[in-house]
Amino acid sequence: MRKQSEAIFQRALKVIPGGVNSPARSFKGLGMTPMIAQSGFGAVIRDVDGNEYIDYCQAWGSLILGHAHPDIVRATCAQISQGSSFGIATQVEEEMASTIVRLVPSVEKIRFVSSGTEATMTALRLARGFTERPKIIKFTGHYHGHSDSLLVRAGSAVAAMNSIATSKGVSAATIADTLCIPFNDPDAFLQVIKEHKETLAAVILEPITANMGVVLPKPSFLKLLREETQKIGALLIFDEVVTGFRVGLTGAQGLYDVDPDITCFGKIIGGGFPAAALGGKAKILDCLAPLGQVYQAGTLSGNPVAMRAGFETLKHLQRPGFYEELAKKTDRLVSRLEEPVRRAGSMFSLPMDEPRFAEFFRYLFERGIYIPPSCQEAWFVSAAHTEEQLDYTANCVLEFCGNCTNAQTLQLS
Repeated sequence: MRKQSEAIFQRALKVIPGGVNSPARSFKGLGMTPMIAQSGFGAVIRDVDGNEYIDYCQAWGSLILGHAHPDIVRATCAQISQGSSFGIATQVEEEMASTIVRLVPSVEKIRFVSSGTEATMTALRLARGFTERPKIIKFTGHYHGHSDSLLVRAGSAVAAMNSIATSKGVSAATIADTLCIPFNDPDAFLQVIKEHKETLAAVILEPITANMGVVLPKPSFLKLLREETQKIGALLIFDEVVTGFRVGLTGAQGLYDVDPDITCFGKIIGGGFPAAALGGKAKILDCLAPLGQVYQAGTLSGNPVAMRAGFETLKHLQRPGFYEELAKKTDRLVSRLEEPVRRAGSMFSLPMDEPRFAEFFRYLFERGIYIPPSCQEAWFVSAAHTEEQLDYTANCVLEFCGNCTNAQTLQLS
């Protein structure tokens, strides 16, 4: 029963557009009332009706340690007791910055902001300011937040909308300098970069996608991007808002041994609080105000509570064997699922069409399993998931597959 959830959602519809503050939460197309969460601990989330669900969304990948980790709770409560926000520099900002600079070789300096959208937006402004060029290349299906110039053939919850400018209100003039090409297509990239080599400021991409399903790059493609941007003086921007500290301490760039000029971080570095960042080469980051003429500011940038949560999270991730153990947990689940499972570390996706996904989502939801409510999004395994939870989930997925009479429609085999 979900009477409280339904009642709250109906009231929310009267005062919040669509009843939610981010479109993917609306369960649009799933034929059901969205979840109204009340609490979470470990790998389990509880709704306002008292129903519990094994959570594979984990705040869209933010909670690599799970909900309400005791160390995060202690650290953030201690910070809140001393003040939750100052709009003034704090020691923990330096500690957090120094940790990321030490862990990620491509990052020499870093600027904290409050969301992934703000990080990518600022990264593009910085690239244009540094190169004094206007144009950027992005890739079809890659999602970089909702700033105007990046809402072009984007993935995630906007994928079903207008396939060119993926939002009304984005003018043709705004996206005129955004060149969108297919991912993993070297010929298309070489053609576009040849045509725009004098005006291209940057190439931005998710090195491993998480918002059109998990799609791995061709290593040679990433190397090509690096080589060709260097030749013409354009910047290479890795959007690692999802993959940063998810697929390893050095992110996707470490897995593929590629050195981007700018990296955008988010999700995990906030430990469940609003925090993101852009980092990269010092000569580029120093173009930001107050040293340079590229402007960025924010009252809550580097918020001490978010920084403390992120700092405590990174402590755990640096413990010996952390990522190996997380990989074992993920193996336990995905090794039992039918191919093709698209996976990168502890994130994965199951290719599925939207009508079948709605049925699949409801099937799991009714059995106490919560997955991201879109077939475009990645699932996330956290350090808090237990063997019993992973086995139960695998069994439920296989039961659903077994109950399907048309495996081709399911697209899991």
